[in-house]
Amino acid sequence: MISAEEERPRAPLAGASRRWVRLVPWAVAFVLCVALMPTTIVVLTADYGLNGGVAAGLAVAQAAPLLFAVVRPLHAWYVVFVADVAGALVLLTVDFPERLLWPFPPMELVGYVGLCLALGLRERRRTLLLVWLATAGANVALGFFAPHGSGAMELLFTILGGVALLLGGVLRERSEVQRRLAEQETISEAERGRRTLLEERARIARELHDVVAHHMSVITVQADTAEYRLDRVPPDVREEFTSIAATARESLGEMRRLLGVLRNEEARGELVPQPGLAQIGQLVEATARAGGPVEFTPCDADVPEAVGLSAYRIVQEALANVVRHAPGARTQVSLSVPEPGPQEDARLTVLIVNGPPPEPPAAPLEASGTGHGLVGMRERVRIIGGTLDTGPLPDGGFRVAARLPLTKEI
Repeated sequence: MISAEEERPRAPLAGASRRWVRLVPWAVAFVLCVALMPTTIVVLTADYGLNGGVAAGLAVAQAAPLLFAVVRPLHAWYVVFVADVAGALVLLTVDFPERLLWPFPPMELVGYVGLCLALGLRERRRTLLLVWLATAGANVALGFFAPHGSGAMELLFTILGGVALLLGGVLRERSEVQRRLAEQETISEAERGRRTLLEERARIARELHDVVAHHMSVITVQADTAEYRLDRVPPDVREEFTSIAATARESLGEMRRLLGVLRNEEARGELVPQPGLAQIGQLVEATARAGGPVEFTPCDADVPEAVGLSAYRIVQEALANVVRHAPGARTQVSLSVPEPGPQEDARLTVLIVNGPPPEPPAAPLEASGTGHGLVGMRERVRIIGGTLDTGPLPDGGFRVAARLPLTKEI
């Protein structure tokens, strides 16, 4: 008739923040059980003339399940409903005064109304309707066996039970609506926070563009026009200015693409080719022009795009660290794909080794480092399943060695 496995809604007081509020249903159930059990025994024996043992059994079956109605009201209802109907049938075997209520004495009405209220607070509408129909059906069926004739008072079981079911259902649905409104307000607050974050990102992007783009543009213009503004510029100096202008323009383009992503988190930037092994030679040339001798051993192996990009960024960061911390130091950059062993996969080896600077710099190019460079290298290598080994050398230099897998699953 009624599925006990049906998913029950959440009780209104189950999510209360205060512990004493969550304990209120348990306290009510305990008071009802303690008060109704002895009362039922006394009334059934003294007023109705029922045998003491039978009265005690009915009292336990009708009152004890109320303790579990807080968490399992439907299971408790099964027991109490059967016990109440059985009690009505047992009372037909004794001769009791006509003034006494039948088929359900007052103490049974009180317990059943409390149980119906618990059902209304925990069960769905369909379950509540079936419970009320079962209550009304049993009440009407027992009315045909009334020892003193049927009357309106005998329908109290159905009426009060229906009112309690309706009241509990209304309270539960009201609590559910309030909970959903609170969840919606939380979601709306999160959306407002997200919108504020996007607005702040857009503002930062505008400020970065206004400040950085201006200075980068000035550097580009000054480098491009240096040979026209200065007299007798040597060829090597002219080439240096040209390299500075090209680097500034490239940096400005990358910055604008990144700022485009920063303005709009849905954007993926411009669809431009990502740098790879072929572009590492340009990094080496730029570092050599900056005054540091660099030996480069290229590799023309066909590697996955993710591996090529990671190798490029690792070499880029390593050479930048050389320029920052060891200007003028001799540096070796090597790319190779060693022959794998019998149990090994092919890997690209990226090796950047620099010696100590010819002269200790009077002051570092950067007053303080963030330490993000090596962290970024390790993260890139970890994502594609490679290994990274970094550390200082005995002669004062530094070594960066990465091994990147060439599997196609990357």
